[in-house]
Amino acid sequence: MRKWLPLTTICIGTLMLLVDVTIVNVALPDMAGDLDTSFTALQWVVDIYALVLAALLMSVGSLADRLGHRRTYVAGLVLFAAASAASGLAGSPGVLVAARGAQGLGAAAMFATTFALLNSSYSGRDRGTAYGMWGAVSGAAAAIGPIAGGLLTEHLSWRWIFFVNLPFALLAVALCFRVLDADTDGRRTPLDVLGMLTFTAFAGTLTYALIRANEDGWGSTSVLALVSVSVLALVAFVALEARLPHPMLDLSLLRSGAFVGALIAGFVLTAGAFAYLTYASIWMQSVLGMSPVEAGLASLPLAVASFVTSASVGRLLHGSRTWLAVGVGIVLTGVGGLAVAAQLGAGADWKALIAGMTISGVGVGLAAPTISSTAMAAVSAARGGMAAGAVNTARQLGFALGIAALGSVFSARIHATLQDRAVPRASDVADLVAGGQSRIALAHAPAEVRGALESAVRLASADGLRTTALVAGFLGVVGGVVAAMLIRPRPQAAPEAEGAQREETLAV
Repeated sequence: MRKWLPLTTICIGTLMLLVDVTIVNVALPDMAGDLDTSFTALQWVVDIYALVLAALLMSVGSLADRLGHRRTYVAGLVLFAAASAASGLAGSPGVLVAARGAQGLGAAAMFATTFALLNSSYSGRDRGTAYGMWGAVSGAAAAIGPIAGGLLTEHLSWRWIFFVNLPFALLAVALCFRVLDADTDGRRTPLDVLGMLTFTAFAGTLTYALIRANEDGWGSTSVLALVSVSVLALVAFVALEARLPHPMLDLSLLRSGAFVGALIAGFVLTAGAFAYLTYASIWMQSVLGMSPVEAGLASLPLAVASFVTSASVGRLLHGSRTWLAVGVGIVLTGVGGLAVAAQLGAGADWKALIAGMTISGVGVGLAAPTISSTAMAAVSAARGGMAAGAVNTARQLGFALGIAALGSVFSARIHATLQDRAVPRASDVADLVAGGQSRIALAHAPAEVRGALESAVRLASADGLRTTALVAGFLGVVGGVVAAMLIRPRPQAAPEAEGAQREETLAV
């Protein structure tokens, strides 16, 4: 039993950091009321965490190679715990957003060292078992978040979704020094500071542009300027990585179709399967009047289907069959989104989500555990850590950009529907509905029009969520097909290349 303590230690960190991606979803209406905040601020509370995690994951991975993986993992746990405490104590939206950003940095330090710590702790068949269990935990973690968040928010307070991290982080820190191997001398390759800065600028300005577009419009000067800065930062990043002798991301990896397919799959997995659930939670609580626990439990089909699928068939889908697991899994997440969209209407309730979430959960269970191993098998062993870091970056960036883009879709569709119903001050009402404050909009309406307004709000919110799920669904189906085509082994591949890929796959 002791031999699995390193896996337990690593899984505690993985579970915390991935649960915290979605645990805030069901707490958003309570946060909005307690902190008197706007829809844009709500987006940032969710988005800043995933954005910092995505933008700094590869950068922190490079630092970890120099400073030591155990040391970096412990530092990440400590920072994550401190930032969780600050989030729980936050008295304003600005403080909460800043603390969530610090949480994202701690999460990046934990996530970036996961594969190196697993590889140093296990070998042979034990390594395969460890990766399988880690995959099951990571596949289900994001779906568990809303359930845990609902229980804590309703029975304690939304602040406890952050305080609950403290005992787990302390336990993980204590275990680190007892069960993880001490660090050896790290690599002394130059640090790619310019690559870190340009990639962070690209991800940050693009996300900010998507969020600002919701308020200012796509044609506004501010949004166009942000998009331009984002494009310039991406061009600068690519130019730098192509010239530096020790880049953060070796661009030659992009010549591998399987690696590119894994990046696309990682991005689409979170953008399509999880991002729209943030707005489903707002709809269920603010419009349908469900409690945080009820809204969290509504995501149970996704969590259960994901965990059962990953734990039961994940180990069978390795080697030459990873393309099938990834492709079919991502397509199923899209089909789940389309199923949700088909069930939503003005009179729909939470049961409209069940079938789609179950289908998406099966897809997540198939794809999530195999995406990273697919990427690592597509490159040389020396680039395995870089490949895994790039895929995990794509996953978190998919969530951050998905929240921002789908939030614009959600809000814009609510506004359009309210305008079509000739609701007075449709823009102000739409902001309240999208921000989880429908009750405020109804409370301030004259009694003689309150019934008509409530009907319009129910129609508009369901229409907004339906459109959001529809976009996410199409993204999943198209992304899954493209990823599968890129990852599928080529018959004309050289025998020695195929053998190398099989050996690397078995290694993970």
